[in-house]
Amino acid sequence: MNILRTLVRSIDKFTDATGRVLAWLALAMALITAFIVVMRYGFNSNSIFTQELVTYMHGSLFLLGTAYALKVGAHVRVDIFYRDFSDRGRAWVNSLGGIVFLIPVCLFILISSWNFAAEAWSIRESSSEPGGIPAVYLLKSLIPLMALNLLLQGMAETLRNALFLVDEER
Repeated sequence: MNILRTLVRSIDKFTDATGRVLAWLALAMALITAFIVVMRYGFNSNSIFTQELVTYMHGSLFLLGTAYALKVGAHVRVDIFYRDFSDRGRAWVNSLGGIVFLIPVCLFILISSWNFAAEAWSIRESSSEPGGIPAVYLLKSLIPLMALNLLLQGMAETLRNALFLVDEER
């Protein structure tokens, strides 16, 4: 049991670190967006590169932030019945939901997006816009990376709830 608890803590630490980096990414994205607006309307200047950079940052923020949202409970949940459940009932719902829904969906996304990202890497797919970011393959890589990241945190959440249920039995 201690090994499982250590695994859950390790995944949580990784997810927390990712969340902190993404928080700074959100700030950088806002500053670059402000820069784009000032350049466009103040100086009548446009940069495809910076516009695409905001798109890449936005994709990174939302795709890689899914695991952090799951960890801190910021994901969407239908609370009609869940809010009235006991801690034990919630642990059952979370454990079964992780096993039946979350983990299989993450595996499906990971498997189905793998070739999509691999093909982009094989041709080193780049922006079709002149002056754009020549690394679309990195953006496409975020999809399987998101699935892997969410899978890890989903396993941690499922294990955390299962451990809670086992501890309650004692």
